[in-house]
Amino acid sequence: MVWFSIDPKGPRLKAGRQMDRDMEAWSEYSRFLIALFAMLTPFAAIPIFLGMTEGRSAKERNAIALSAVMTVATVLISSVFLGDAILTVLGTSLASFRVGGGIVLLLIALSLLNATVSGVKQTPQEADEAGTRQAIGVVPLGLPLLAGPGSISAVIIEVQRGVGWEHFAVLVACILIVCAFLLLTLRLAVPIGNKLGQTGLNIMNRLTGLLLAAVAVEIIAAGLRSLFPGWMT
Repeated sequence: MVWFSIDPKGPRLKAGRQMDRDMEAWSEYSRFLIALFAMLTPFAAIPIFLGMTEGRSAKERNAIALSAVMTVATVLISSVFLGDAILTVLGTSLASFRVGGGIVLLLIALSLLNATVSGVKQTPQEADEAGTRQAIGVVPLGLPLLAGPGSISAVIIEVQRGVGWEHFAVLVACILIVCAFLLLTLRLAVPIGNKLGQTGLNIMNRLTGLLLAAVAVEIIAAGLRSLFPGWMT
């Protein structure tokens, strides 16, 4: 007679490992969502948006806000599907891109902590030229003030963390969630600006800057670990 025994720990162990992987994946997506929110900095965009739309009607401001957010969504969603191609064309490794993109994010975070507009997003010359543009919702508000090098780099880096349509779908969902909040913020820019005032907006900017700085350091560290594995042990 032959006895067969099934170890109940086997299926449980596999289920536990799968749960850990799922939790880790959702943790990464949560960090990406927070980082994207911090990079698009809707509260930092309020004074810029109000300055660019001064003297315009509420209907015109809403149209500009929608145009800006549609530009952001188009650019970032395109980056989701073209991320691999961009790295291939540039001939850049993911590790190098992480270090470079992390430095860009850190510069943006430092500007938020100082309550200033980063030169990475807009130079003084571009700000002067923006006043003469009619389609300011697309350029410079949508690109590069909102969807700038930092947010594009973050999307491309996050694309490399997974594969499959589920991964792409979650990234697109994160982008759409942040864009929806951004649109709501811009449409309510006047009452929010009046309620919080410049001091309140600066406080919000510094909080998001602190979050973004932490994310930037993590991205740089991950890139350095890949580039110099012997140095980081």
